Amino acid sequence: MKKNIAIIMGGYSSEFKISLKSGAVVHDYLDADTFNPFRIHIYKDKWVYVDDKGKESPVNKNDFSINTDSGKQTFDCVFNAIHGTPGEDGLLQAYFELLGIPQTSCNQYQAALTFNKRDLLSVLKPYGIKSAPSYYLNLGDEINEDAIVAKVGLPCFVKANKAGSSFGISKVYEKEKLRSAIENAYREDDEIIIEAFLDGTEVSVGVITYNGKTKVLPITEIVTENDFFDYEAKYEGKSEEITPARISNTQEKKVTEVAKKVYEILKMKGYSRSEFIFVDDEPIMLEMNTTPGLTTESILPKQAKAAGISLAELFGSAIEEALKKSKPLGTKST
Repeated sequence: MKKNIAIIMGGYSSEFKISLKSGAVVHDYLDADTFNPFRIHIYKDKWVYVDDKGKESPVNKNDFSINTDSGKQTFDCVFNAIHGTPGEDGLLQAYFELLGIPQTSCNQYQAALTFNKRDLLSVLKPYGIKSAPSYYLNLGDEINEDAIVAKVGLPCFVKANKAGSSFGISKVYEKEKLRSAIENAYREDDEIIIEAFLDGTEVSVGVITYNGKTKVLPITEIVTENDFFDYEAKYEGKSEEITPARISNTQEKKVTEVAKKVYEILKMKGYSRSEFIFVDDEPIMLEMNTTPGLTTESILPKQAKAAGISLAELFGSAIEEALKKSKPLGTKST
Protein backbone atom coordinates (compact mmCIF):
# COMPACT_ATOMS: atom_id res chain seq x y z
CA MET A 1 0.00 0.00 0.00
CA LYS A 2 1.35 3.41 -0.96
CA LYS A 3 2.47 5.73 1.82
CA ASN A 4 1.05 9.24 2.20
CA ILE A 5 3.95 11.71 2.27
CA ALA A 6 3.54 15.37 3.29
CA ILE A 7 6.26 17.47 1.65
CA ILE A 8 6.57 20.58 3.80
CA MET A 9 8.02 23.68 2.15
CA GLY A 10 8.05 27.46 2.54
CA GLY A 11 8.79 28.53 6.09
CA TYR A 12 9.11 31.81 7.94
CA SER A 13 12.57 32.97 6.85
CA SER A 14 14.11 34.76 3.86
CA GLU A 15 14.72 31.33 2.35
CA PHE A 16 11.05 30.48 1.75
CA LYS A 17 11.22 30.87 -2.07
CA ILE A 18 14.20 28.53 -2.28
CA SER A 19 12.35 26.05 -0.09
CA LEU A 20 9.33 26.09 -2.40
CA LYS A 21 11.61 25.14 -5.29
CA SER A 22 13.18 22.32 -3.28
CA GLY A 23 9.79 20.99 -2.23
CA ALA A 24 8.48 21.07 -5.79
CA VAL A 25 11.42 18.96 -6.97
CA VAL A 26 10.85 16.42 -4.21
CA HIS A 27 7.17 16.24 -5.18
CA ASP A 28 7.97 15.70 -8.85
CA TYR A 29 10.69 13.07 -8.35
CA LEU A 30 9.24 10.89 -5.60
CA ASP A 31 8.39 7.41 -6.89
CA ALA A 32 4.65 7.60 -7.62
CA ASP A 33 4.34 3.81 -7.42
CA THR A 34 5.48 3.85 -3.79
CA PHE A 35 4.34 7.21 -2.41
CA ASN A 36 1.37 9.58 -2.53
CA PRO A 37 3.02 13.02 -2.30
CA PHE A 38 1.16 16.05 -0.91
CA ARG A 39 2.50 19.62 -1.15
CA ILE A 40 2.14 21.38 2.20
CA HIS A 41 3.00 25.09 2.22
CA ILE A 42 3.87 26.44 5.66
CA TYR A 43 3.83 30.19 6.34
CA LYS A 44 3.40 32.31 9.45
CA ASP A 45 -0.20 33.16 8.57
CA LYS A 46 -1.33 29.82 7.12
CA TRP A 47 -0.53 26.13 6.69
CA VAL A 48 -2.17 24.79 3.53
CA TYR A 49 -2.28 21.78 1.24
CA VAL A 50 -1.87 22.83 -2.40
CA ASP A 51 -3.31 20.40 -4.94
CA ASP A 52 -2.20 19.92 -8.55
CA LYS A 53 -4.54 22.69 -9.69
CA GLY A 54 -3.18 25.18 -7.16
CA LYS A 55 -6.24 25.01 -4.91
CA GLU A 56 -5.43 25.55 -1.22
CA SER A 57 -6.99 23.67 1.70
CA PRO A 58 -6.15 24.35 5.37
CA VAL A 59 -4.03 21.96 7.44
CA ASN A 60 -5.51 20.87 10.76
CA LYS A 61 -2.62 21.61 13.16
CA ASN A 62 -4.16 19.46 15.90
CA ASP A 63 -3.17 16.25 14.10
CA PHE A 64 -1.49 17.55 10.91
CA SER A 65 -4.24 16.27 8.66
CA ILE A 66 -5.98 17.65 5.58
CA ASN A 67 -9.33 17.18 3.86
CA THR A 68 -9.41 16.34 0.16
CA ASP A 69 -12.10 15.18 -2.28
CA SER A 70 -11.27 11.65 -1.07
CA GLY A 71 -11.87 12.61 2.57
CA LYS A 72 -9.55 13.15 5.51
CA GLN A 73 -5.88 12.41 4.84
CA THR A 74 -3.24 11.71 7.46
CA PHE A 75 0.44 11.13 6.75
CA ASP A 76 2.79 8.21 7.17
CA CYS A 77 5.84 10.47 6.95
CA VAL A 78 6.79 14.11 6.50
CA PHE A 79 9.48 15.07 4.01
CA ASN A 80 11.10 18.24 5.35
CA ALA A 81 12.17 20.66 2.60
CA ILE A 82 12.05 23.86 4.68
CA HIS A 83 15.26 25.90 4.82
CA GLY A 84 15.45 28.07 7.92
CA THR A 85 12.83 28.39 10.62
CA PRO A 86 10.63 26.50 11.52
CA GLY A 87 11.89 23.48 9.57
CA GLU A 88 15.64 23.67 10.14
CA ASP A 89 15.80 24.96 13.72
CA GLY A 90 13.95 22.19 15.54
CA LEU A 91 10.49 23.69 15.92
CA LEU A 92 8.71 21.42 13.46
CA GLN A 93 10.82 18.44 14.45
CA ALA A 94 9.49 18.79 18.00
CA TYR A 95 5.93 19.23 16.72
CA PHE A 96 6.04 16.06 14.62
CA GLU A 97 7.70 14.13 17.42
CA LEU A 98 4.84 15.09 19.74
CA LEU A 99 2.35 13.93 17.11
CA GLY A 100 4.28 10.71 16.48
CA ILE A 101 4.74 11.38 12.77
CA PRO A 102 8.11 10.33 11.29
CA GLN A 103 10.01 13.04 9.41
CA THR A 104 13.06 12.90 7.18
CA SER A 105 15.39 15.48 8.70
CA CYS A 106 17.43 15.26 11.90
CA ASN A 107 15.79 15.31 15.31
CA GLN A 108 14.82 18.40 17.30
CA TYR A 109 18.00 18.79 19.36
CA GLN A 110 20.32 18.32 16.38
CA ALA A 111 18.30 20.78 14.29
CA ALA A 112 18.39 23.47 16.97
CA LEU A 113 22.11 22.95 17.58
CA THR A 114 23.25 22.95 13.96
CA PHE A 115 21.08 25.95 13.11
CA ASN A 116 23.05 27.94 15.69
CA LYS A 117 26.52 28.30 14.17
CA ARG A 118 28.10 29.46 17.43
CA ASP A 119 26.72 26.61 19.52
CA LEU A 120 27.52 23.99 16.89
CA LEU A 121 31.18 24.93 16.63
CA SER A 122 31.47 25.18 20.43
CA VAL A 123 30.06 21.67 20.90
CA LEU A 124 32.38 20.19 18.26
CA LYS A 125 35.57 21.88 19.49
CA PRO A 126 36.31 19.33 22.27
CA TYR A 127 36.20 16.60 19.60
CA GLY A 128 39.05 18.25 17.69
CA ILE A 129 36.92 19.83 14.97
CA LYS A 130 38.70 23.00 13.93
CA SER A 131 36.96 26.33 13.29
CA ALA A 132 38.00 29.90 12.46
CA PRO A 133 38.82 32.46 15.17
CA SER A 134 35.54 34.18 16.01
CA TYR A 135 33.89 37.00 17.97
CA TYR A 136 30.28 36.93 19.18
CA LEU A 137 27.71 39.72 19.49
CA ASN A 138 24.10 39.78 20.67
CA LEU A 139 21.66 42.54 19.82
CA GLY A 140 22.19 45.39 22.30
CA ASP A 141 25.84 44.54 23.03
CA GLU A 142 28.45 47.28 22.80
CA ILE A 143 30.23 47.22 19.43
CA ASN A 144 33.97 47.52 20.06
CA GLU A 145 35.58 47.61 16.62
CA ASP A 146 39.12 47.53 18.03
CA ALA A 147 38.39 44.40 20.07
CA ILE A 148 36.79 42.69 17.06
CA VAL A 149 39.78 43.41 14.80
CA ALA A 150 42.20 42.31 17.52
CA LYS A 151 40.39 38.95 17.77
CA VAL A 152 39.67 38.07 14.12
CA GLY A 153 41.71 40.49 12.00
CA LEU A 154 40.80 41.96 8.64
CA PRO A 155 39.26 41.07 6.33
CA CYS A 156 36.62 39.22 8.29
CA PHE A 157 33.12 37.85 7.81
CA VAL A 158 30.13 39.22 9.72
CA LYS A 159 27.31 36.64 9.78
CA ALA A 160 23.84 36.27 11.17
CA ASN A 161 24.23 33.36 13.59
CA LYS A 162 20.97 31.63 12.67
CA ALA A 163 20.36 32.19 8.96
CA GLY A 164 21.08 30.38 5.72
CA SER A 165 21.67 31.02 2.03
CA SER A 166 24.18 33.75 3.00
CA PHE A 167 21.45 36.14 4.13
CA GLY A 168 22.90 38.72 6.52
CA ILE A 169 26.56 38.05 5.66
CA SER A 170 29.21 40.61 4.72
CA LYS A 171 32.93 40.49 4.05
CA VAL A 172 34.55 43.47 5.76
CA TYR A 173 37.95 44.89 4.80
CA GLU A 174 37.96 48.09 6.87
CA LYS A 175 37.30 48.62 10.56
CA GLU A 176 35.08 51.62 9.73
CA LYS A 177 32.64 49.35 7.85
CA LEU A 178 32.15 46.84 10.64
CA ARG A 179 29.18 48.65 12.16
CA SER A 180 27.14 48.72 8.94
CA ALA A 181 27.89 45.02 8.36
CA ILE A 182 26.74 44.24 11.89
CA GLU A 183 23.52 46.19 11.34
CA ASN A 184 22.95 44.19 8.15
CA ALA A 185 23.38 40.92 10.02
CA TYR A 186 20.96 42.03 12.75
CA ARG A 187 18.23 42.30 10.09
CA GLU A 188 18.29 38.50 9.94
CA ASP A 189 19.04 37.53 13.54
CA ASP A 190 19.63 38.98 17.01
CA GLU A 191 22.87 37.00 17.33
CA ILE A 192 26.02 37.52 15.27
CA ILE A 193 29.21 35.59 14.65
CA ILE A 194 32.23 37.44 13.26
CA GLU A 195 34.87 35.12 11.81
CA ALA A 196 38.41 35.52 10.57
CA PHE A 197 38.92 35.30 6.82
CA LEU A 198 40.58 32.02 5.85
CA ASP A 199 42.43 31.96 2.55
CA GLY A 200 42.04 28.49 1.07
CA THR A 201 39.95 26.11 -1.02
CA GLU A 202 36.28 25.98 0.03
CA VAL A 203 34.43 22.69 -0.21
CA SER A 204 30.96 21.43 0.56
CA VAL A 205 30.55 17.89 1.90
CA GLY A 206 27.24 16.05 1.83
CA VAL A 207 26.65 13.27 4.35
CA ILE A 208 23.50 11.16 4.36
CA THR A 209 22.13 7.97 5.85
CA TYR A 210 21.74 5.59 2.91
CA ASN A 211 20.79 1.93 3.13
CA GLY A 212 21.18 2.18 6.89
CA LYS A 213 24.75 3.46 6.82
CA THR A 214 26.48 6.84 7.01
CA LYS A 215 27.56 7.79 3.49
CA VAL A 216 29.83 10.68 2.56
CA LEU A 217 28.99 11.90 -0.95
CA PRO A 218 31.53 13.10 -3.53
CA ILE A 219 32.97 16.45 -2.41
CA THR A 220 32.15 19.73 -4.16
CA GLU A 221 34.64 22.56 -4.63
CA ILE A 222 33.20 26.07 -4.53
CA VAL A 223 34.72 28.62 -6.90
CA THR A 224 32.91 31.95 -6.85
CA GLU A 225 33.12 34.92 -9.19
CA ASN A 226 32.13 37.15 -6.28
CA ASP A 227 34.18 38.10 -3.25
CA PHE A 228 32.73 35.13 -1.36
CA PHE A 229 30.03 32.45 -1.73
CA ASP A 230 27.09 34.83 -1.24
CA TYR A 231 23.42 34.58 -2.28
CA GLU A 232 24.15 35.76 -5.82
CA ALA A 233 26.95 33.22 -6.17
CA LYS A 234 24.76 30.42 -4.81
CA TYR A 235 21.58 31.04 -6.74
CA GLU A 236 22.26 33.39 -9.64
CA GLY A 237 25.05 31.60 -11.45
CA LYS A 238 27.96 33.59 -10.05
CA SER A 239 29.88 30.52 -8.94
CA GLU A 240 31.23 27.23 -10.22
CA GLU A 241 30.53 24.11 -8.21
CA ILE A 242 32.95 21.39 -9.19
CA THR A 243 32.18 17.78 -8.25
CA PRO A 244 34.42 15.96 -7.52
CA ALA A 245 36.52 18.72 -5.98
CA ARG A 246 40.01 19.41 -7.30
CA ILE A 247 41.73 18.60 -4.03
CA SER A 248 44.58 16.30 -3.07
CA ASN A 249 44.08 12.75 -1.84
CA THR A 250 45.25 13.90 1.59
CA GLN A 251 42.68 16.72 1.69
CA GLU A 252 39.91 14.42 0.47
CA LYS A 253 40.71 11.79 3.09
CA LYS A 254 40.86 14.33 5.92
CA VAL A 255 37.64 16.21 5.11
CA THR A 256 35.76 12.96 4.47
CA GLU A 257 36.80 11.67 7.90
CA VAL A 258 35.89 14.94 9.63
CA ALA A 259 32.48 15.25 7.93
CA LYS A 260 31.58 11.66 8.83
CA LYS A 261 32.87 12.13 12.38
CA VAL A 262 30.73 15.25 12.87
CA TYR A 263 27.62 13.49 11.51
CA GLU A 264 28.11 10.57 13.89
CA ILE A 265 29.15 12.65 16.93
CA LEU A 266 25.90 14.59 16.62
CA LYS A 267 23.84 11.41 16.06
CA MET A 268 22.49 12.88 12.86
CA LYS A 269 20.00 11.36 10.48
CA GLY A 270 18.70 12.51 7.13
CA TYR A 271 20.77 14.87 5.02
CA SER A 272 23.56 17.19 6.05
CA ARG A 273 25.82 19.43 4.00
CA SER A 274 28.82 20.93 5.77
CA GLU A 275 31.13 23.68 4.54
CA PHE A 276 34.89 23.61 5.07
CA ILE A 277 37.91 25.66 4.05
CA PHE A 278 41.34 24.07 3.75
CA VAL A 279 44.22 25.82 5.49
CA ASP A 280 47.53 23.98 5.03
CA ASP A 281 45.62 20.79 4.12
CA GLU A 282 43.57 21.00 7.34
CA PRO A 283 39.76 21.25 6.94
CA ILE A 284 38.33 24.14 8.99
CA MET A 285 34.59 23.79 9.56
CA LEU A 286 32.32 26.74 8.88
CA GLU A 287 28.81 25.39 9.35
CA MET A 288 26.36 22.54 8.78
CA ASN A 289 23.03 22.65 6.92
CA THR A 290 20.47 19.97 7.79
CA THR A 291 17.87 20.78 5.13
CA PRO A 292 20.10 21.71 2.19
CA GLY A 293 18.78 22.77 -1.21
CA LEU A 294 17.16 19.92 -3.14
CA THR A 295 16.60 21.41 -6.59
CA THR A 296 18.20 19.72 -9.58
CA GLU A 297 20.88 22.44 -9.53
CA SER A 298 21.56 22.24 -5.79
CA ILE A 299 24.84 20.89 -4.45
CA LEU A 300 23.63 17.82 -2.54
CA PRO A 301 21.54 16.34 -5.42
CA LYS A 302 24.52 16.85 -7.74
CA GLN A 303 26.76 15.04 -5.25
CA ALA A 304 24.25 12.20 -5.06
CA LYS A 305 24.19 11.98 -8.85
CA ALA A 306 28.00 11.75 -8.89
CA ALA A 307 27.66 8.87 -6.43
CA GLY A 308 25.22 7.10 -8.76
CA ILE A 309 22.14 7.93 -6.67
CA SER A 310 19.12 9.28 -8.57
CA LEU A 311 16.80 11.91 -7.12
CA ALA A 312 14.04 9.32 -6.73
CA GLU A 313 16.46 7.08 -4.80
CA LEU A 314 17.80 9.98 -2.74
CA PHE A 315 14.35 11.15 -1.69
CA GLY A 316 12.87 7.68 -1.29
CA SER A 317 15.77 6.54 0.87
CA ALA A 318 15.25 9.47 3.26
CA ILE A 319 11.62 8.45 3.73
CA GLU A 320 12.45 4.77 4.23
CA GLU A 321 15.11 5.65 6.81
CA ALA A 322 12.66 7.91 8.66
CA LEU A 323 10.05 5.15 8.74
CA LYS A 324 12.61 2.66 10.08
CA LYS A 325 13.79 5.08 12.77
CA SER A 326 10.21 5.60 13.93
CA LYS A 327 9.63 1.97 14.86
CA PRO A 328 9.05 1.58 18.61
CA LEU A 329 11.65 -0.33 20.62
CA GLY A 330 11.09 -4.05 20.34
CA THR A 331 9.33 -3.78 16.97
CA LYS A 332 10.73 -6.19 14.43
CA SER A 333 11.45 -5.01 10.89
CA THR A 334 9.48 -6.87 8.24
